Amino acid sequence: ELELIDPMYQFSLQWFQQLAGLGIDNAPPGETAAIRLQNLISFFTFQTYQSVCRGVFEKHKLLFSFSLTMKIMDGEGRLDPNEVRFLLAGPTGEVKDGLPNPAESWLAPKNWNEVLTVSHLPAFKGFDQFFASNVSAFQKIYDDAEADTVPLPDEWENKISPFQRMCFLRTLRPDRLTTSVYDFVTKEMGMKFVEPPVFDIGISYEDSTKMSPLIFVLSAGSDPVNDMLVFAESKGMGAKLESISLGQGQGPKASKMIERARETGGWVLLCNCHLSVSWLPELERICEQMNPEETDNSYRLWLTSMPTSQFPPLLLQNGVKMTNEPPSGLRANLLR
Repeated sequence: ELELIDPMYQFSLQWFQQLAGLGIDNAPPGETAAIRLQNLISFFTFQTYQSVCRGVFEKHKLLFSFSLTMKIMDGEGRLDPNEVRFLLAGPTGEVKDGLPNPAESWLAPKNWNEVLTVSHLPAFKGFDQFFASNVSAFQKIYDDAEADTVPLPDEWENKISPFQRMCFLRTLRPDRLTTSVYDFVTKEMGMKFVEPPVFDIGISYEDSTKMSPLIFVLSAGSDPVNDMLVFAESKGMGAKLESISLGQGQGPKASKMIERARETGGWVLLCNCHLSVSWLPELERICEQMNPEETDNSYRLWLTSMPTSQFPPLLLQNGVKMTNEPPSGLRANLLR
């Protein structure tokens, strides 16, 4: 599903199986089978969150947290698919037989249609009539700068669940949904699921193998090459690192670098893969046909690329992806 957001967000079953294996090895033990199972689930869930977040742009990380939360709730039977559909997509058309808008002076027809639509959900039965009878109370919510924190009138505050409250918020103040989603994920999953891991090449390197490339997914203003070179020096691989910026005619040179590094246990850094999309199928073929028994364990392939739909799925699905965006905000800069 993440692939629908960005073509670089692809993960394979093999990748998840490898992650699960690491989870089994590293999860805390338990005195009973039930405790051990719960420890495994908790550890793997958070490990999955962190591993995926490292390869997702900042603007999509909360969306992934919310998606993960909904998947877990759905698996536990705690979500109504119709409510999910409304929250994500809204009305499919105009409600023809609904009550007239009782607050035309401040409530747009689009918002009233949302109210009528949500009222068709079982949890919101009669909500449109209640709204029409309590217009002033709902106007206070509408006018409040922090509408997501204002209690609903009368019994509706305790009548609906936190997820259903987001459905209501969509009808009046959709601009506050991001904040509401943040609070929802925090309450359901814990604060650690809304605090993405900071950029750390070392952690990503530990997750990699000689058969899985490490991929820097670039954004405007980001340049992880210097960080990668410093990391190579720290691992004693500075002298065994070869790099090249891909472009017209650079493919054959890159192929020879990979072949040498596989035999000697070196590292290869191929920069700007998006500038050589015509050669990427050849890179995919090289990686697919690589024999682990004929490849030195120290070998690593590092790639940088802007998002492109022409990037080979095999490399994306089995690789370890990283994003390194320029920090924004005080907290992000302090963490850096």
